[in-house]
Amino acid sequence: MKNYKEKVMEAAEYIKTHTDISPGIGILTGTGLGESAESLEISDTFKYEDLPNFPVSTVESHHGRLLMGRMNNKQVIAMQGRFHLYEGYSPLEVTFPIRVMQQLGVKNLILTNAAGGLNPLYYEGDIMIIMDHINLTGANPLAGPNEESWGVRFPDMTRVYDHHLAELAEKAGKNENMNLQKGIYVGLRGPSLETPAETRFIRFIGADAVGFSTIQEVIAAVHADMRILGISTITNINIPDKPVPATVAEIIAVAEKTAPKIDKIIQKVVENLNDNE
Repeated sequence: MKNYKEKVMEAAEYIKTHTDISPGIGILTGTGLGESAESLEISDTFKYEDLPNFPVSTVESHHGRLLMGRMNNKQVIAMQGRFHLYEGYSPLEVTFPIRVMQQLGVKNLILTNAAGGLNPLYYEGDIMIIMDHINLTGANPLAGPNEESWGVRFPDMTRVYDHHLAELAEKAGKNENMNLQKGIYVGLRGPSLETPAETRFIRFIGADAVGFSTIQEVIAAVHADMRILGISTITNINIPDKPVPATVAEIIAVAEKTAPKIDKIIQKVVENLNDNE
């Protein structure tokens, strides 16, 4: 039986033999944000189910496709759809694509997600640059034996999100007359949404937005020594004293409406990355 690393290597080798793209940049899109990589000039498309050992996304609005191509003359790999702990996947399965990207040579990782707003100054449809995160999932993809060729046993987490990439994103937003927020993202396991008491708690510990993704992938990416940019679309506002039920359909609708703005930000960030970054 193949071990985890062997499965990763097999998937990476399959991709290498079916594309001429050698990506230095990885893009991972979240709920309703599949079109946030719309400006990618696609060279090759892979369905997740066609890739060796690859998980398959089960979530509505996640297209389940891996794209290889170019954006502003930079070679890029983009995932339309991700995997979540609440789907029943393990942390290693959730982060499988990050390890494949690592084997393909990705050094810069851009992640997007749909998140509930906790900061009372935020509005539905805002875009937040993630400056830090809080892991409340109760899981970590680095638990268990460490693969030394992928990263150190105890990776430092004091500067998870790259300040230079965040500055590029903020500048891109200003150039497009977008007022981007900057804040802290908290990750929960899901899939049930937060109770008012839980919302009060996670606001109290300093979070500005909450969601069910991103944390596991980011931890693996830090372990892989990638530079990381995280972007959240604020799809709804959580007010614990005046709770309003949020439906998946409404969340997806807001995310889809915001996706073209995210695409413009990603385009500019990629454009302004130096070739040696």
